[in-house]
Amino acid sequence: MRDLRWIAGMAMVVCLAATPLRAGDGAVSMENWYRLILELVRHTPTYSPPVAARAFAYTGIIAHEAQVGGPGPGVTLAGQLHELTAPPARDPAATYDEGVVVNAAMTAAVRTYFSNTGPTGQRAMDAMEKALAGQMAEGVDPAVLARSLAYGEAVAAHVIAWSATDGGAVVENLGFPYEYELTPGPAHWVPTSTVAVQQFPLLPDWGKTRTFAMPEATTCRLPPPPEYSEDPGSQFYKEAKEVYDTVRSLTPEQAAIARFWSDDPMLSSTPPGHWIFVAATELKLEGADAPRWALVMARLGIAVADSFIGCWHDKYEYDLVRPVTYIQRVIDPKWQPILITPPFPEYPSGHSTQSGAAAVVLATDFGADHAFIDTTHGDEGMDPRPFASFEEAAQNAGISRLYGGIHFRSAIELGLEQGRCIGAFAAALRMSE
Repeated sequence: MRDLRWIAGMAMVVCLAATPLRAGDGAVSMENWYRLILELVRHTPTYSPPVAARAFAYTGIIAHEAQVGGPGPGVTLAGQLHELTAPPARDPAATYDEGVVVNAAMTAAVRTYFSNTGPTGQRAMDAMEKALAGQMAEGVDPAVLARSLAYGEAVAAHVIAWSATDGGAVVENLGFPYEYELTPGPAHWVPTSTVAVQQFPLLPDWGKTRTFAMPEATTCRLPPPPEYSEDPGSQFYKEAKEVYDTVRSLTPEQAAIARFWSDDPMLSSTPPGHWIFVAATELKLEGADAPRWALVMARLGIAVADSFIGCWHDKYEYDLVRPVTYIQRVIDPKWQPILITPPFPEYPSGHSTQSGAAAVVLATDFGADHAFIDTTHGDEGMDPRPFASFEEAAQNAGISRLYGGIHFRSAIELGLEQGRCIGAFAAALRMSE
């Protein structure tokens, strides 16, 4: 069934690309490419949340940098993001077609950051590239076309070369180390799955990846979680008991919230993809132009990518046991969460950290009181969920992890706090005049 949805989704994307575009319409090009990459993430095993967030960040940055120096108000991120230098300059005396520039840059970005998808995804990229390139070229002077293609590709190559030095470009074995020494003691993470590859935790060195806007992985570092204890009077036991009791008495609404935000790899476009979908929906409703699309997607991508770097640093610094392990050992050996426990340490919650950051930057670009309807999982039969603000949605995403039985409250609440701290750096980027 999942493969049928995948094929249907690809057919939908290609049909969208085949519809006539307005001359030079980079916004429609970006909308189509983002629809495609959300499907590619869903169906490519290597796209764990940190890896997907990194790909979203660089794709957005390429789209933004390609338009700097054009007729829009864009300001380069060079000198603002760590080690990013100025993109190739445009010829001030020459004419460029902005739609061709954006589409060329996006094509190179998607071909690079989503190249490891399977045969169906490769065919979808081929079809998208052919359809968009042909339509963008219609009516464009051949010399302008050639110059615009070359410029978009040059900007993409510049950013791609920079991205290769961040420490996260190569992911082997789906992100699981071939060797890893587990930390001894009951307070620390142990495997929660019988899957062979998941006997070691996911991406233990991701916290060493170069950050984008956040100064360092430790800039928004969290305090330690509650001290481990099996004493019923301790804070740690109380938080575990809260998870246990909550899951045992879930309301239908709480269960629906848990599943809506689950966003499991290979079953969804992952947690950062959820926020990318939300942003894309709002941009389409707004009728945003290409510079606006690129600004929002670059800022959001940077925020969620930095979030996973900061969050992953702390996860492996504290290496905390998961609720299912503790509860089965200390409270009830037959207890089970309603969601699959991810294969890495508990504290803080990655959902919470990246959602807190996403809420900050989306509020920056759309407004703190921007209400929206989240239709991310409409094609899976889930009802849309309305939110009065991005912050409300972030809090909903955070608490979903307690309802799902996979995080303690401290990981959620302090994760949201960490995300707000990280998101502030992306929000402070100067991206337009």
